[in-house]
Amino acid sequence: MAGAAAPAAAFSTLAPPLEQLRHLARELRLLLPGVRVGEAQETTKEFNRETFWRRLNEAAVKVSREATTLTEAFSRLPLPSPQETQRFCEQVHATIKAIIAVYYSLPKDQGITLRKLVRSATLDIVDGMAQLVQVLFITPAQSPENNDLISCNSVWVACQQVPRIPRDNKAAALLMLTKSVDFVKDAHEEMERAVDEYDPYCGLLNDTEEDTSDNHGDEEDDVLVSLNNRDLYWSEEDQELIIPCLALVRASKAGLKKIRISVAENGKKDQVAQLDDIVDISDEISPSVDDLALSIYPPMCHLTVRINSAKLVSVLKKALEITKASHVTPQPEDSWIPLLINAVDHCMNRIKELTQNELEL
Repeated sequence: MAGAAAPAAAFSTLAPPLEQLRHLARELRLLLPGVRVGEAQETTKEFNRETFWRRLNEAAVKVSREATTLTEAFSRLPLPSPQETQRFCEQVHATIKAIIAVYYSLPKDQGITLRKLVRSATLDIVDGMAQLVQVLFITPAQSPENNDLISCNSVWVACQQVPRIPRDNKAAALLMLTKSVDFVKDAHEEMERAVDEYDPYCGLLNDTEEDTSDNHGDEEDDVLVSLNNRDLYWSEEDQELIIPCLALVRASKAGLKKIRISVAENGKKDQVAQLDDIVDISDEISPSVDDLALSIYPPMCHLTVRINSAKLVSVLKKALEITKASHVTPQPEDSWIPLLINAVDHCMNRIKELTQNELEL
């Protein structure tokens, strides 16, 4: 009888199902900082790329399966018993720990860029599972809100992205460079739209002969009042300064495109360190372009524009020099890089000329 009473006593000490889910969500979130800063595991075994990707894909499938099982169990009444809940939580925790362990098995010598992509995918999975568990214990089962939140959860999407991760560092570098090109392209297009939208004379007195309405004079007065507000439009000096700024952003976009082409055509998979260096410095171009783009909106501060332009030029030239010195530029003396550097210097010199008065004030 005593032996039969012991398991019953153990079961009675289990927390209620929803409390166990709350604890699980907290434990999963505690894993995130370790993944963000975790180092690759040191091992004497030779790394097998095929084995790694097979294990990572299988681990993602298991996480997705456990997410589905947990959702089905806690999205309807009655809720699972404390004993069943304990088993569900242990399985979820084990699958999450397993996929983290697979990530840790990816050595640094396979490329930092590749490791960052795998780390990002792993973080998305862990965070997505933690969010799902949180929804399950916060929102009542069978409620419409519960179903909506679960359907929007990201854990399944994150798991489905794992097979799409580039398989080597060169492919990872090309993916990151493509994203940088797209970001700069978007910023350049936004700058060009801003030039059109903030044109104080856009539409003013256009086709005036066809517009004979009685309130035409009132409309002109309203526009002229807005022209007197320097916070809403660019002065002639501002518009003159924007020209080399746009040219500098175009050069940044062109430079990134050429870097990406060089990596695609000449990049070697075993030259992981040089590819990582190219990606690291290229990643800094887009934020610098964004800073410059934001600084040209009215009211424009010419000194801020000059500072942000100089920062962009510094980053862009460094990216070009690193690319020139790497294996992706086999004949640096005949490359396009010196020409682009000259163009960038020309833009910066023009910006300095147009902002010189700001320094003298």
